[in-house]
Amino acid sequence: MPHMSIEYSPGMEENADMAAFCTTIHDAMRAEAIFPLAGIRVRAYRADHAIVADGLPENGFVALTLTVGAGRATEVLQEVGNRIFAAAKAALAEPLSTTHFALSLQIRVTDPDLSWKATPIHQRLSKPE
Repeated sequence: MPHMSIEYSPGMEENADMAAFCTTIHDAMRAEAIFPLAGIRVRAYRADHAIVADGLPENGFVALTLTVGAGRATEVLQEVGNRIFAAAKAALAEPLSTTHFALSLQIRVTDPDLSWKATPIHQRLSKPE
């Protein structure tokens, strides 16, 4: 379960190709050996209503939240987070060059006792070819 949720401000599509950004994040996650391919998810959602910082209409944001299963060392997650954040920064270099944009990444670790899954995708992708 490495699931990335991307929330972004209205109008972000005018400043960045959000579909391409999702692909960039997916590629960055796939490059990490600690994440099983079958568990990777990338989802993006526009916040239809948002007020950012001082409320100027040109202010924007992209907030990434990576949810992972328990069992990985904090240091490993920090390294992975650094690489994924670097990919996000590179992909969003143009909006980051302004003083009206905020980019963030947070990693959340899920308690396995409080997480239920039914994912036949894992079975399909785990079969030897």
